[in-house]
Amino acid sequence: MVLESGPSGSCVCQHNLGVMYDNGQGVPQDDTEALKWYRRAAEQGHEGSQSNLGVMYEDGQGVLQDYVEAARWYRRAAEQGVAYAQANLGRFYALGQGVLQDYVLAHKWFNLAASRYPASEIDARKKAIQNRDLVASKMTPDQIGEAQRLAREWKPKKEK
Repeated sequence: MVLESGPSGSCVCQHNLGVMYDNGQGVPQDDTEALKWYRRAAEQGHEGSQSNLGVMYEDGQGVLQDYVEAARWYRRAAEQGVAYAQANLGRFYALGQGVLQDYVLAHKWFNLAASRYPASEIDARKKAIQNRDLVASKMTPDQIGEAQRLAREWKPKKEK
């Protein structure tokens, strides 16, 4: 069965099945099934499924709420350049939720998210900028400089 494993196209199919179960599109809404299909795609490097798993673990949707696990999935998607996951990872670092609180890393991820949201995501971009600026108000100039350097030097890492 193509959806179980195989070439790179299968993880897209698995992700799409996850979305369908997550949203109840054409199938009954089922968090457990959504989680199963997202996980299969995420483990193959599908960044959208990784981000969606982060949401499910953060919200306790179909699984026990687990901020450490949510941060792990957000990080994998953020490293691949998913703005939504970058913003969520920034929020986790700002709050010390699932990770040790680190304003430098929070600023870095908010900054990257703000620069990577598409033009159609105006509100999300504004929120990332607001969060970055809020974190910056708690940082020293040296910390801000370090966060900006980390963001400048960051490059997306595609998983295979």
